[in-house]
Amino acid sequence: MSKQNQFLLKFAGLKDGNHNFDFKIENKFFKSFNYFDYNKCDLKTHIELVKKPTVLELFITGSGTVNINCTLSNEPFDFKISSNLKVLVKFGEKYDDSNDELLILPHGSHTIDLDQFFYEMIVLSMPIRNVHPGIEDGSLKSDIINRLKDFDINKEKSSNFDPRWDKLKKLKSK
Repeated sequence: MSKQNQFLLKFAGLKDGNHNFDFKIENKFFKSFNYFDYNKCDLKTHIELVKKPTVLELFITGSGTVNINCTLSNEPFDFKISSNLKVLVKFGEKYDDSNDELLILPHGSHTIDLDQFFYEMIVLSMPIRNVHPGIEDGSLKSDIINRLKDFDINKEKSSNFDPRWDKLKKLKSK
């Protein structure tokens, strides 16, 4: 699927002041970026646009849930996302988006493509490791988790395989 301008913000014709916009993001949006880490997503974004005579200020917030696979067990689970982004839009000779928080649009522009901002804001708000909540509280029953416990190196440490360490532990606790 090719990337399309799915989320365009038309600011031409708006009066100076505050304006609010809401968008809903679904999984097909991420597929257009060839990003397939989400099984399903239900996200809402809110934009507060402050229009001034020479600049535009965008305050973007996103929240919702994405269904992802656990890094350890590969079991799917829902992960809550909440993120925000502030973008300043100025006008100049040519388009420039090299700065993350500053966008320069050519004079005469009347729309802003928000696709890249939404994509980066949401994807970068995810942690590197996505651990199923059932693993942390011990409620997830999975063959993969049981197999990983067999290879747990911390289990060997607690089995007191060398009695000399017990004497050293006594010194440490004094």
